[in-house]
Amino acid sequence: MKTSDFNYELPQELIAQDPLEDRSSSRLMTLDKNTGALEHHIFREIVEYLNPGDCLVINNTKVIPARLYGSKEGTEAKIEVLLLKRKENNIWETLVKPGKKCKVGTRISFGDGILTGEVVDVVDEGNRLIRFSYEGVFEEILDQLGQMPLPPYITHQLKDKNRYQTVYARYDGSAAAPTAGLHFTPKLLSQIREKGVNIAEVTLHVGLGTFRPVKVEDVTKHHMHSEFYVIEESQAELINKTRSSGGRIISVGTTSCRTLESASDENGVLHAGSGWTEIFIYPGYRFKLIDALITNFHLPESTLLMLVSALAGKEHIMAAYEEAVKDHYRFFSFGDAMFIH
Repeated sequence: MKTSDFNYELPQELIAQDPLEDRSSSRLMTLDKNTGALEHHIFREIVEYLNPGDCLVINNTKVIPARLYGSKEGTEAKIEVLLLKRKENNIWETLVKPGKKCKVGTRISFGDGILTGEVVDVVDEGNRLIRFSYEGVFEEILDQLGQMPLPPYITHQLKDKNRYQTVYARYDGSAAAPTAGLHFTPKLLSQIREKGVNIAEVTLHVGLGTFRPVKVEDVTKHHMHSEFYVIEESQAELINKTRSSGGRIISVGTTSCRTLESASDENGVLHAGSGWTEIFIYPGYRFKLIDALITNFHLPESTLLMLVSALAGKEHIMAAYEEAVKDHYRFFSFGDAMFIH
């Protein structure tokens, strides 16, 4: 299976640069994974596709304002630091630009010294481990100094930080939003519950590897980035009960999907717990737990496009994407949605 098999032509103007004012007014394409049949809706109409007894699984991770701009101490050199994952209390694995100026021992000052960092190691792919020093609460300082780490294809400035968060975001830790969830509003979630649909929560802290292109032509040779997940006992019980009662498990986003598939056994039983997942789902994969998926439209040749192709079949997905381009759907993080059922 070749990476180039997952390429498609996308006009630049279809990449959504700004979120819609009303989250639930995005467009929704529905795709029958068995027949390839397509329908066009507004996202809030998703309620009509959910049945009493189904379980919607959402990822409650929260994006941290992980992009920091500082300067190298003793010089005027500007340094950009992107927090990737916390290794221990004040040491973070980071992506630093320009890396050449940040050897071990380099000190960086942010916000006139409110926050300082020292490069303590260089690790995989040139990422830097930085030990931060500050007074007070790190998260509060980050909120004051940091910017949302929007994907590289979004060039507009985000006016409201909360628009790159889901309305149910609870636990800090992501470097990117689980974007399928951006379409939900509190009102829409209430309507879903009123219909008798269960809503379960999992946590997967999304890493920037989400945007990393697949650089090998043989898909099976790609090494997936690892991400940390947590599934509480009560939520695993709710999901397992739904499945045993004949309800569908509907994953909101590829992150929820990867969490569920990582933590379930061959019999489709989900196990509570936490850990790191490097699961790479591409065509040929046999799904153990999820029945349906709400997702956005993904980048050409990306692992996310391969995941949705595994669920619905590559031919159906590529035909749906061709239709979405022709019909001027909005693509990627702030774009429109697809329901694969």
